[in-house]
Amino acid sequence: MPLADVVLIMHFFYVLFVVGSLPLIWIGAYFKHSFVRNPLFRYLHLAAILFVVIESLLGVVCPLTALENSLRQVETESSFIQHWVHQILFYSFPEYVFTTIYIAFASLVAATFKWIPPQSR
Repeated sequence: MPLADVVLIMHFFYVLFVVGSLPLIWIGAYFKHSFVRNPLFRYLHLAAILFVVIESLLGVVCPLTALENSLRQVETESSFIQHWVHQILFYSFPEYVFTTIYIAFASLVAATFKWIPPQSR
């Protein structure tokens, strides 16, 4: 597997962690699962989305995207993984649309700290 595909898969899992953790926290809280109140998990989740928001506000390209693009310059063929993960991750919208979405999502993550606060054991 080309290294660029490995970076792309890592990027996919980062996005999955950021997006998937919020509904997981809400559902887990509803069913009273203790893992949703784990401070390490919750602060990592908050840090992950805040990193994306700060990148977007500063106009910085995601380091994983930059690394993948750099690696793809030396590779000539498109792999199956590259094709489908790119279809899932990347859209053509103006940058302000993404920044607005990131800020709204980060606000939901932060509000969840009030609604479902993390707790130490």
